[in-house]
Amino acid sequence: MSMQEPDNPVIAGSSLLSSGRYIHFGPFRIDQQRQEVTRNGARLKLQGKVYQTLLTLLEKPGEVVTREELRARLWPADTHVNYDANVNTTVNKLRMALGDSSDKPLYVETIPRKGYSLLVQPEVSNRVGNAHAPQNASSGEGAVGLATGAGVFKLSTADLWVVLSAIGLILTGMLLGAGIMRLWMSHASSLSPHSLAFLLARVLEKVFL
Repeated sequence: MSMQEPDNPVIAGSSLLSSGRYIHFGPFRIDQQRQEVTRNGARLKLQGKVYQTLLTLLEKPGEVVTREELRARLWPADTHVNYDANVNTTVNKLRMALGDSSDKPLYVETIPRKGYSLLVQPEVSNRVGNAHAPQNASSGEGAVGLATGAGVFKLSTADLWVVLSAIGLILTGMLLGAGIMRLWMSHASSLSPHSLAFLLARVLEKVFL
C-alpha cells in the first residue's frame, strides 16, 4: 500500500516561485509572467540583473544567498567583470528600488563575509490581489463606511458638545410641542378663544424666560 502525498506539500526554492504567477511580500507584487514589480500598484523600474537578484533572494527567504550564488546567477562563467563591485552595485540598486537601507534593513540584510538574506516571507498565488487583503471586504462601499465610522470617532470635544447640544434642543422642542398640544386639547373644549390665546401666551412666556 503506497503512502498518499500530503494535500499541501512544502515547496522550496525556485519550485515555490513557479507554483503561482504572482509573488507578494510587504507592499510589493511581482508578476512573473510580465516580469513586473509594483508597489501599491505603482510600477518599479528594475533592470534585468536587479530583478534576477530579487528572484534569487525570494527563492531562499530567511536563508543566506552567497555572493558566489549571485555571481553564478547574474553573469556567465566566461564573463570578465569585477564581480564584487558589481554584486554590491546590483544589491544597492535593489535596495533603492525597494526603499530599503543597509543600516536598518526591512527586506534585504547583509550577512558579513557571506552574502545576503531576505527578511520577509513571500507568498505565491495566482490572484492579483495581495494575499493579506481582508476577505470580507465585499465592495468599496464597505471601505467608505469604515472610513466614515472612523471619522465619527475622531470628533473633537468641542464638536461633540455641538452635536449633543443640537440633539438636546431638538428633543426639548419635541417635548414642549407635546406639552402644548396636551394643554390645548385638554382645555380647548372648556375655554373661549380669548382664554386659549391667553393660556398659549403664558406657556410661551414660561418657556422663553
